[in-house]
Amino acid sequence: MLIQDRVKLIIKANNESSSSFADKIDIKRSNLSHVLSGRNKPSLDFLSKIIDNYPKVNASWLITGTTRDGDFQESDSTETRDKQAEEVKSINNEVEKVVVFYTNGTFSSYRPS
Repeated sequence: MLIQDRVKLIIKANNESSSSFADKIDIKRSNLSHVLSGRNKPSLDFLSKIIDNYPKVNASWLITGTTRDGDFQESDSTETRDKQAEEVKSINNEVEKVVVFYTNGTFSSYRPS
């Protein structure tokens, strides 16, 4: 099912006309017509207005056609970096070999003593 088909399904499920739907989500009727015909792809603003005005519509389903549930938690980047640094320190890393590539296509390899 294409995205324009999902938009059509939302309109039909809410017993609305295309005109009333466009008015409700505050877009030009011609813009809706172009999306429904497949001439244009809906913009992020267009999709956001649908999601804002129809809270029962799953955003993932509207965009991709599949429903996903999940939690997103924003992590503190400083905390994440500190944790990664500690993990690197805890691993006993030793340099095995250093390889230098030259612009003429050759290379040199060095091993620590």
